[in-house]
Amino acid sequence: MAALASARAKPRVRLDKDRVLRAAIQIADKSGIESLSMRKLAQDLGVEAMSVYYYVANKDEILDGILNFVITEFELAIGGPDWKTAIRQSAISAHDVLMRHPWACNLMMSVRRVAPARMRYMESLLRSLREAGFSANMTHHAYHALDSHIIGSTLWEAGYSSNKDLEDVAKTFVAKTVKEYPYLAEHAEQHMTRSKRKDVPEFEFGLDLILDGLEKIRARPPRRAPALATAPRSRPRRARA
Repeated sequence: MAALASARAKPRVRLDKDRVLRAAIQIADKSGIESLSMRKLAQDLGVEAMSVYYYVANKDEILDGILNFVITEFELAIGGPDWKTAIRQSAISAHDVLMRHPWACNLMMSVRRVAPARMRYMESLLRSLREAGFSANMTHHAYHALDSHIIGSTLWEAGYSSNKDLEDVAKTFVAKTVKEYPYLAEHAEQHMTRSKRKDVPEFEFGLDLILDGLEKIRARPPRRAPALATAPRSRPRRARA
């Protein structure tokens, strides 16, 4: 009877889909996306696993939901005459968000997971490029250059940031290679001192190269299609008398 009374007295956990997805994001941020399961999610929420299924049908729906949740944090590019600034701010925003949730990069690369928030983000970049005067073909290339830089740089930076022994490894590497590979050793030293430097962050350095390159392409005069060579007309032959 006492156990029954205790169970009845225990407050019931109030859930909704928003809270379930936020809890899933916390698990992925802390332990990686591989650690996310329905059972783990239920434990963190303090409920039975069946309670979670009331809000999400399966793990795939959770992955779709948390990816959409993360991408809603991206700043959308607002079109206008200053297209470079708008796209730059949007790209930096996306990079910063993904650095907080690096597991989302791999989910973004899945063709099955084009979330509504992702479509709004893509549309904003594509619109900014088209309204800036880029052709449909150049907009295609420009978008993929920006997207690959955002995702690739984030994965690269997150990988290095998670390696706690990187500085010790770099020091050992420099000591062993400085004579045979002096410029490679110099490069490794730059890795060790980059946190102390106050120049442009590496992500923004690459982003500015892309944007400056796009601006030069945009300023180029359109190419004229080569004129088609026409064969000389043959004179009609006179009929013999």
